[in-house]
Formats: sequence, structure tokens, C-alpha cells
Amino acid sequence: MTTIPFTTDLTIKPEVTAFFDAPTNTISYVVKDPNSMACAVIDSVMDIDYAAGRITYDGADAIIAYIEQHQLKLEWLIETHVHADHLSGAPYIQGKLGGKLGIGENIKIVQETFGKVFNEGTEFQRDGSQFDRLFTDGDSYQIGGLTVHVMHTPGHTPACMTHVAGDAAFVGDTLFMPDGGSARADFPGGDARTLYRSIQRVLSLPREMRLFMCHDYGPNGREIQWETTVGDEIDHNIHIGQGTDEDSFVAMREARDATLAMPKLIIPALQVNMRAGQLPPKGPDGKTYLKVPVNGL
Repeated sequence: MTTIPFTTDLTIKPEVTAFFDAPTNTISYVVKDPNSMACAVIDSVMDIDYAAGRITYDGADAIIAYIEQHQLKLEWLIETHVHADHLSGAPYIQGKLGGKLGIGENIKIVQETFGKVFNEGTEFQRDGSQFDRLFTDGDSYQIGGLTVHVMHTPGHTPACMTHVAGDAAFVGDTLFMPDGGSARADFPGGDARTLYRSIQRVLSLPREMRLFMCHDYGPNGREIQWETTVGDEIDHNIHIGQGTDEDSFVAMREARDATLAMPKLIIPALQVNMRAGQLPPKGPDGKTYLKVPVNGL
């Protein structure tokens, strides 16, 4: 389905400030309503030294400092999907500044899948109740006076959503910059054919629509970038541009995915992010532990 369940308005131009996390190549965003001091944070990062088992918050603190310095009011913390390559900093930021935490309703599918992988007990709720809002396709919410529309774009994960605010769309991992192509589709619940159709949905937005990426890896040594347009993706994306057909994309994506290693942080990231960025409950000794499922992924 390529239809867009809402009307776009390119005359509305939210202010977008990017924060790049080099260890995970993640871009987080502060999105400000152009007519008020209200803002949202999209895809924030919590820092982890996995080898040392140490959690820190330098990236999240930088976002908090920016919001406080500009006297903004944080209304939403948005996860475009359940990330497998970084840990969410959303609950930490929420604890400092407030706001509601939202994700796509198919978080429940992700929780069910990885609740089994990590052998979580019945105390782990698989109903998305760790989040304040579960978005469905065509939903909307407000950042001050700015209406944000939500579009279901699965394929990378079942819960992937694209958030469209005026002339800006935040695509998560559905797309990369034109010279980066597209995201993998081989995680549990992912599907290359579904991803192709979701990308077509994004590319049916107006050509002038700004697109903001969740990741960039600087292909061929270029500087890190995170903003492009629908038109540039249609014309130049190395995986999907210039009319690439569905079967060709699926063959390419599945062959490419078969060569990719698992993300370095996938084990801690999934355990934390399926809990809305919260660490697992403490054990009887008062300490927090992350599980490693042997041959489980």
C-alpha cells in the first residue's frame, strides 16, 4: 500500500537540530514547532561501554543541555522503531524534562519475539505498556501547534514508523542517504519485500519533502550526512532509485543481508529498547544484568 493516510503541508517548516553519536553512527533529533517553544526528541541514545558493562549519558545530556539552553518545552520522545544498534536514552531524558514516550503499536510483536529469545519471565509485559503512546498507521500527535503524522513503514522491523511533520519526515532505518541505500531486513520480523513497499510509500511523499536519517556511515569516506529529499532518493538511491523493481530489490537485499554481521550492540540494545529504554529489573543481589542467548539470534 503506497497511499499516504494524511495530507502533507510543505509550507510548515519545523526547526530540526541533529546530534550525531559517533560510536553507533546514530543521528538523534530535536524537532521544534516553528510557532512555539514546544519540541520533540527523536531516537535518542544512551551510551554503553559493552566490554566494561558501563552505562553513561553524555549524548543524552547534550540533548538535555540544548533544550534547556534554548528554553524549549519537551512534549514527546519518539522511537522510530526498536533499535538493534544503540540503546535508547529516552527514559533518562524523560526523567529530566518530562514528555511522553511513543512508538509504533507493533512493538508488541517485537516484545513477543524477543521476550522468547531472552527467556523473559511473565513479569515482562508484552503489551507495549512501557510506552505512553502506541501509534497506528495514520495517527497524529501535536508538538505545540505542529501536527505530526505517523505512517507505518515496516520491513526493517515490524514496528518501524515514519513521522512526518510539515516538510520534514523522519524515516528511522527504512532508508539511508542515497549513496547508503537501504537498511537490512533480516532481523526477526523483518522482510525485504515488505521493506520495498514501505520505501515506495515514503517515496510517494512530495519530492521536496526533507528526509532525515537515523544512521549514516559515511560511504567511501565522505563526511557524515543525515538530510536529503524524496526527490534525491528517487533519482539517486543506489538500492531503490531510478525505478528499481520489487523483485530486483528483494534479490539484492537478501543477498546483501546474508553477508552482514550482527550489530555489535544488538544483545544489550534489544533487551533495553523493548523495555522502552529501561534496563532489565535488578537481580536478588541488587545488580542489573544483561543476558547473552547462546546461538539464539
